[in-house]
Amino acid sequence: MGDSSDDMQLRRRIALRDGTPALIRPMRPDDRGRIVAAFAQLDPSSIYTRYFTHVKALPEKTLDRLKDIDFEHLAGLAVTIGEGDDETVIGSSTYVVFDTPDGARAAEVAFTIEEDYHSNGLATRLLETMIEIARRHRIVRFEADVLADNAPMLAVFNRCGLPMRKRRDGGVTHIEMDLAAAAAPDCQ
Repeated sequence: MGDSSDDMQLRRRIALRDGTPALIRPMRPDDRGRIVAAFAQLDPSSIYTRYFTHVKALPEKTLDRLKDIDFEHLAGLAVTIGEGDDETVIGSSTYVVFDTPDGARAAEVAFTIEEDYHSNGLATRLLETMIEIARRHRIVRFEADVLADNAPMLAVFNRCGLPMRKRRDGGVTHIEMDLAAAAAPDCQ
């Protein structure tokens, strides 16, 4: 399996389209307040797009899981701007590993990007990084449920170029992405 300690040290400096420096890094237990603040900034429509229901606050058990991030079973990345006391979470991604009937390791992946930072390529950069980490941990497939009218997120998955199966059930598109295949240039 991959080395989770290396994953916990990940620091990927990126720039937003306007040049603002940002950082992709693992979520940490001390991010609890930053994640609560980021959630509070989300529009109700973004919350519904991410959680498929109207949620007023993140459940405590979700926040408690920050201490469980090990990249072997649970991964969490944050995109932040600013530093120290001024560090602000503007996006995040998680995956939760599950075993499949054939013994392969798969993970459910999800993303949240604060509205003011949409169209900066953050979901694509997070997906690229999550794929890299997942492959180190022998995860062979990502799965995601995306609202069928969430064209931007569906486009992120489509641009990646990995073999994908899609199944629509009502207003939700279920995606299965093959991580064992060679990635397209946008997703390496």
